[in-house]
Amino acid sequence: MTMTASTTGAQRIREFKMPDVGEGLTEAEILKWYVQPGDTVTDGQVICEVETAKAAVELPIPYDGVVHALHFDEGVTVDVGTSIIAVDTDPGAGPVPDGSAAPAVDTAAAPAEEDAEPQGRQAVLVGYGAAPSSTKRRARKPQPGASTGVPVQPERANATLQAEVNGRPAAPAPVAPVAPAVTTGRPLAKPPVRKLAKDLGIDLATIAPTGPDGIITREDVHAAAAPAPSVAAAPEPEVAGPAAAGVVDTAARERRVPVKGVRKATAQAMVNSAFTAPHVTEFITVDVTRTMKLVQELKQDPDMAGLRVNPLLLVAKAFLVAIKRHPEVNAAWDEANQEIVYKDYVNLGIAAATPRGLIVPNIKDAGVKTLPQLAAELGELVATAREGKTSPAAMSGGTVTITNVGVFGVDTGTPILNPGESAILAFGAVKLQPWVHKGKVKPRQVTTLALSFDHRLIDGELGSKLLADVAAILEYPKRLITWG
Repeated sequence: MTMTASTTGAQRIREFKMPDVGEGLTEAEILKWYVQPGDTVTDGQVICEVETAKAAVELPIPYDGVVHALHFDEGVTVDVGTSIIAVDTDPGAGPVPDGSAAPAVDTAAAPAEEDAEPQGRQAVLVGYGAAPSSTKRRARKPQPGASTGVPVQPERANATLQAEVNGRPAAPAPVAPVAPAVTTGRPLAKPPVRKLAKDLGIDLATIAPTGPDGIITREDVHAAAAPAPSVAAAPEPEVAGPAAAGVVDTAARERRVPVKGVRKATAQAMVNSAFTAPHVTEFITVDVTRTMKLVQELKQDPDMAGLRVNPLLLVAKAFLVAIKRHPEVNAAWDEANQEIVYKDYVNLGIAAATPRGLIVPNIKDAGVKTLPQLAAELGELVATAREGKTSPAAMSGGTVTITNVGVFGVDTGTPILNPGESAILAFGAVKLQPWVHKGKVKPRQVTTLALSFDHRLIDGELGSKLLADVAAILEYPKRLITWG
């Protein structure tokens, strides 16, 4: 009967695992839980919001039931495929039988030299790394002086036995500082703290936590790594001189923020791109006075009513027309197959600064869209990015990108390619400058464009022609009609 009840309980408890909500993503951070243990959930109901390396995404539950347990706290990064929530799919059958969700393991009572095999998912509502049930973990030995419930410490017993064998009285064993009671099989610490301890060669199991709820803090790790104080007599106090008075503790004025989510993905992507694709960057300064006048005219055009019209829109259109004139620019390098992939579509990426970091969503098939369609999608893309609701699909499959550094008052830069793309155009600030126009020096609206491209795909001639065409269109925007 016991076996039958346990099996039934295990069938009732459904574990929902962190899904791969993007293309090959390996982890996601839990931003917010919308449910708590005991809440009723239905198929398709959103249970939490997670942040992947690309965007914030809401996760729906795929079945009905009552929340049995949350396995991770908010703010914890979880690997794809790891169970994050347990749901009782048959709450009307009464309490969940024992064995369907294993309780936390008390390592003080567990054998120190045997592998502890979990009998099921641990029902620990702490989000700092409860190991998956498919893995084994060696139970930790009790620390000297720890409140474990064991009357005799192994080290003291060994010392006493050795002394008796040698025929001399046993020396009193040094008493270690009393550590908090060990109640779980793994010390509680956030991922950045675990990495710090690993880098410093410190075993978290040897550290007495000082954080709330028994969490090991960064300061605890640094304290454990610091050399033990000398037992020698304390030196006489010295009179503080001018040098000593000027010593300032800078650590108290520093902040450390874990690198994760969008910022982590962006950093890794830029490193991979910079050291994979051979970058070439070219610059051109151009008079865009006519383009700026056209922007003002389009704002009054009935066909553009309700749409956001700005210089970036015309720069994007000019870039697309130039690519149409030089389609071999729109390509990708396939390293695995040693092939160049030429694309008959243009997915135009727009670099967008968001509170979570820089993301590059793209407008699908931008090359075939009219100016009003391009304006509508550009406005929606920027608004969605700022709200943090850009989907992973919107950031996949880009072919070329525009980054508008001019909005920050910057003249230009040397942009790094978005991984897998062939070119990126930087649009600098538009400024009133003296310019030779029709043989006379006049104040004109001038900007600088910078084009970075993959030199494996685009040689200097092709890259120069592409950039020159973009500049020519912005100088004489009527070419949007004659060339487009």
